[in-house]
Amino acid sequence: MAARIVVDPITRIEGHLRIEAALDERGTITQAYSSGTAFRGIELIMKGRDPRDLATFTQRICGVCTYQHYERSTEAVERAYGVRIPPNARLVRNLLWSAQVIHDHVVHFYHLHGVDWFDIASALSASPAKAVQIAKQYHANPYNASESHYALVIQRLSKFVQSGQLGPFAGAYWGHPAYKLSPEENLIMASHYLDALAVQRVMSQMEAIFGAKTPHPQSLIVGGVTSVRDALSAERIGQYLFMLKQAQDFIDRAYLPDLVMMGTRYKDEALRGDGAGLKNYMSVGGLPLDEEEWENRRFLFPKGLILNRDLSKVLPIDPMKITEEIAHSWYTYEGDQVALHPFEGQTNPQYTGLEADGKLKVEGKYSWLKSPRYDGIAVEVGPLARFIVGYAAGSEPIKKLMDGYTARIGVPFKFWYSTLGRTVARGLETKLLADFVPTLVNDLVTNVSKGDERFFTPYLPKDGDGFSLSEVPRGSLSHWVRIRNGRIENFQAVVPSTWNASPKDSKGQVGAYEAALTGQKLADPKKPLEILRTIHSFDPCLACAVHLLDPKGQEIAHLKITV
Repeated sequence: MAARIVVDPITRIEGHLRIEAALDERGTITQAYSSGTAFRGIELIMKGRDPRDLATFTQRICGVCTYQHYERSTEAVERAYGVRIPPNARLVRNLLWSAQVIHDHVVHFYHLHGVDWFDIASALSASPAKAVQIAKQYHANPYNASESHYALVIQRLSKFVQSGQLGPFAGAYWGHPAYKLSPEENLIMASHYLDALAVQRVMSQMEAIFGAKTPHPQSLIVGGVTSVRDALSAERIGQYLFMLKQAQDFIDRAYLPDLVMMGTRYKDEALRGDGAGLKNYMSVGGLPLDEEEWENRRFLFPKGLILNRDLSKVLPIDPMKITEEIAHSWYTYEGDQVALHPFEGQTNPQYTGLEADGKLKVEGKYSWLKSPRYDGIAVEVGPLARFIVGYAAGSEPIKKLMDGYTARIGVPFKFWYSTLGRTVARGLETKLLADFVPTLVNDLVTNVSKGDERFFTPYLPKDGDGFSLSEVPRGSLSHWVRIRNGRIENFQAVVPSTWNASPKDSKGQVGAYEAALTGQKLADPKKPLEILRTIHSFDPCLACAVHLLDPKGQEIAHLKITV
């Protein structure tokens, strides 16, 4: 019988995720199992409420991408009511969307995912002078690169290690053979890890300018936005742009050069296909460029479906072909149905427990996540999926960034089908978005200067069905609401980490996490760094996928699973 290892909890993510992996005698993963280990029930809390309150509750699904849930629920109700917001409201929402995505990607790479690639302990033995020389190989004017600064970084890290209070670095696999950067390259990455702690604060403040605060902004309402005085203020717009320039500076002189350095050192793993996973990619469109209904809307990040990596065909997306299955999920559907469209979705928990040895019942139900499928097909969502779809759709900014990167490190296109490709795509997306944001600001200023000061569309509430689909940091997010007698009859959210982290479906099709881990060889099964590296490349957010609180925000139950 194959050995099965358990990694629980997966750390440096949002929420609670367990990975089990069956290994052959060579230490290669033959089958992986992804399990969300906390119940999600926020859909039940929404029933019977005023639809205009929906967004206030749903943005509490998560403490990271709060704005994304906020906007999706607001837009879903707008579609049900038949409301079309003014261009200025769309532009303000886009500025909020952009600030949140830029902030999220930088934090993810440096503070959640980066230490899967760089060894902080190795950085302690680096030569600051040599580190400066190496940094200049990747950028003519590298970020915060000097002998004195690097020496100070070593000093700070040494004191941290000597204190014995390692915090987020405790239990790490320092010295693992999967690490490939030199001590000096590790020092550069560690330096930028510390730099990013300050820079991400500025990026967060960008969102607060038009969102009133962050997390949990409060400037969206059904019909438009309330931050009108901020949007009409040259000072506030100037503050936003000033902070954006600080973000761009870090992206250009730290983030992107670090990705080139990583690509140079780890490209063999990428070309080997480590973490490639599913061959199907979906994007529902990100950052709208007009106020049309979703079906006719133009996006900066195109919508479409790629099957079996066939880039010659970008297939259209029909929202009515989205379903959620529960064959291996701890739920039941009335009438013993296995798959339901979100408009008909149900959230009926039925926990069936673990095996006697504490492992997952992988032949039965083993996760609190459902299994979203598009037309019965498992797909990957996220920055890489957006770039694959955008590349195939002919997006010039995306093609330029992807081709430029592969040319820089000297690899073919298949590089992208990997854990590293997924990580790099997120960084390139950050660059593309940060460079595009000034266009949004200019459009807003132009509209206002011409006398258009509309930020809200009046409406009358009515019954109906509404949905909102959009790309968010981790992938495709959709909210679905059914309004009857002026109240919410049903609500469902299909989130990116549910698409990617889903368990097997009724056909035995695995989700993106499980597919990406299958075939991965572990250098040391007792130190499964490769598992963490691949899972983190998706930027898991299990708080979005599994979440529960009562109407007063109180904890309902505290569960402890002993393994």
